[in-house]
Amino acid sequence: MRRRRWYRALLLAPVLAGIYPPLYNRATPALAGLPFFYWYLLGWTLACGALCGLVVALDRRARER
Repeated sequence: MRRRRWYRALLLAPVLAGIYPPLYNRATPALAGLPFFYWYLLGWTLACGALCGLVVALDRRARER
């Protein structure tokens, strides 16, 4: 029987975080002069790369078993 790969659901986090604009549609707090809108989405872009790397690593590990 094939195991479920629950960790793939982590890839939904950036989608859900960016799909609801009232969550990040504001200018404050600013970070290094950038409005919240920009650094929030930039942060999720970086986090998405890290989450993709984590899911790939976990998939490889599961395949080796």
